[in-house]
Parts: sequence; C-alpha cells; structure tokens
Amino acid sequence: MTLLARRRRKVEINIVPLMDVLTILIFFFLVSMQFREIKTLNLTLPEVETAGKNEFVSPMVIAIDGEGSLYVNGTPASDEILVELVKMVSSQSTNITVLIKADEETPLNRVTLVMDTCRKVGLNKIRLQSR
Repeated sequence: MTLLARRRRKVEINIVPLMDVLTILIFFFLVSMQFREIKTLNLTLPEVETAGKNEFVSPMVIAIDGEGSLYVNGTPASDEILVELVKMVSSQSTNITVLIKADEETPLNRVTLVMDTCRKVGLNKIRLQSR
C-alpha cells in the first residue's frame, strides 16, 4: 500500500524566468533598432510583368510625379536646376548610373526630357524603375 499511497506532485511551470527573458529580448530589440527618417514621394510606378528584381543602388535618382514635377535625390528641382546638377555629376564621372522613377501618369515628354538631359552631358547609364 505504500506505493499506492504516494501521490505524484503536480507539475508546475515557473513563469517568472520566462517573463524575464521576454523582457530582456524586448529591450534588446528596442535598443538595436535603427530609426531613420524615410523620405518618400507618392508615386505609382507603372507595372512591368517581365521585369526582374528592380532594386538599383544609384548615386543619382530622378523622380517625376504625375504632374511632371522633378525631384533629384528627393529634393524638388526645376528643369534648369536639373541641367546644372546633371552637369556637376557628369564632371565627376560619366560612369554613374541614373535611375529615373516616373509615375505612371507622367507625360512622356517629361521622361524624355530627363533622358536627353542626361545623355547630352555623357551620362548614358540610364535606368527606368517600375514596380
């Protein structure tokens, strides 16, 4: 009867160490996160079904919104400022890739203006980004 008289202890899970580990992980992720200010334009890029991965690392990004306004590396620019900036970039190197991001509603003449401006100063590595 001694064997039958013994009762098993109830299994207990101590939650306090689990909470400590969870708290430390949360603090670690909060401290190690990088907070960056992301500047984005509200562009709807045209969709291309045959395109591959469209991630370009480019020192010069020219964006054109639906109304035809120009942005060089996120800064608004007029046509005259664009010409001067492109000349400055080409004076450093003509091997620089220019990435053009144009909204799908952008008039074609604005895109061709940017491409012609780049080619006139010798920047022939021009890429168009789509989604």
